[in-house]
This record gives sequence, structure tokens and C-alpha cells, in this order.
Amino acid sequence: MRLYLDQMLQADLAAILRTDGHDVVRASDTGQATADDSEILAHAVASNRILVTLDEHFGDWAILPLSRHPGVVRLKINPTTTDRAESLLLPFLRSHSERQLANHLVILSARSTRWIGTSR
Repeated sequence: MRLYLDQMLQADLAAILRTDGHDVVRASDTGQATADDSEILAHAVASNRILVTLDEHFGDWAILPLSRHPGVVRLKINPTTTDRAESLLLPFLRSHSERQLANHLVILSARSTRWIGTSR
């Protein structure tokens, strides 16, 4: 999958995802280390990449409305370690396709996976 990791996700997670066969770009690699949510999202959409984030603001579609997009995966983990992110994200990505994620916000936690259709 083509993924765009938000700035709070570490380089070691990007390396793990690449080893698993994913095409990964980090926000800090594109000069967006301090970008706001709307800029991060716009870049992910423009580059046709699924955004992976820890930021709960991406669940507020009144602030960040979308009509069509590659998908957003919000990880709900505490503590926010690479090991915890890897343990949730890798199995999820292995069992879903880019097509399934398109136009969805997926909130992924250890207890549940919530799919929210976001296209209007």
C-alpha cells in the first residue's frame, strides 16, 4: 500500500512497514514536520496515499471535509510506541486492500476497528 505517515509516527515504524512491502513516505520527509492537519491531509490526498495518524482531529470531518480520498487510518494506542503501532497496523494492512480503504476513516484500536464512510 501507498502510505503517508503523519509527523508523530517514527522513522522506525516507516522502516518496518517498508520491510513488509509498503510504499511509505513520512510527513517529515516532505517538509511537513510542523504542518497542520489540513496540510497533511491535502498532501496525502494529492499524492494518492493512505494517511496513517495518531491524531484524533482527523476524525472531525466538519473541520476536515472530504469528498474522495485514498483513506485515513487513525491509530488509537496508549502508550504510543512503535511496537504497539506495528502490532495493530501490520495485521490490518495485510488483511485489507487500498480499494477497501478508499473514502473511509478507519479508527483502529486493540479492542475494535471502526469504519466510517467519509465521501459525500
